[in-house]
Amino acid sequence: MKKAPCLGIVGARNCSNYAVAAMKKTLDQRVTSQYVIVSGLAAGVDTLGHQLALAFRGQTIAVLGTGLNRFYPAANQSLQQQLASNQLVISEYGRGQGPLPFHFVERNRIIAGLCQKLLVVEARQKSGSLITASLALQNGRDVLAIPGAITNHASVGCNELIAAGAQPCLTTADLLGRVVI
Repeated sequence: MKKAPCLGIVGARNCSNYAVAAMKKTLDQRVTSQYVIVSGLAAGVDTLGHQLALAFRGQTIAVLGTGLNRFYPAANQSLQQQLASNQLVISEYGRGQGPLPFHFVERNRIIAGLCQKLLVVEARQKSGSLITASLALQNGRDVLAIPGAITNHASVGCNELIAAGAQPCLTTADLLGRVVI
């Protein structure tokens, strides 16, 4: 694994088509060549973050909320095995440890600690993604959020982060820290 800054990516497990399109617009080869992508291998946004890193031949770290020999969600078994072979998969839980609700909150602190920047993509008003954003801010990390429609309950968390001072993420340049006019 190359020594590079890490970009954490968190968001909705049941993400919308908008979230997928927004991630594909902002998370491109330029981003994955400059950042190691860190996420939690959950369904939805996490999975897509890992997949985009692989698609652009970048590097990615999966932080599990289970033991290394457990697959959660089960649909990500193949992806987890691929990441374990060619990337990095980490967990603080012992072999055989299954998913428990508090594991995911604990996992979020590791994601927040590893990253220099955190991107939040679709988050409800009360969500694990916002817990990760709070932990990232407490650790002095840059937090960015993809804005969403004010009528979409899955965008409330991101919109509130932006209202509280998080940087809106509209383009790849926002992730790279460059201003493009």
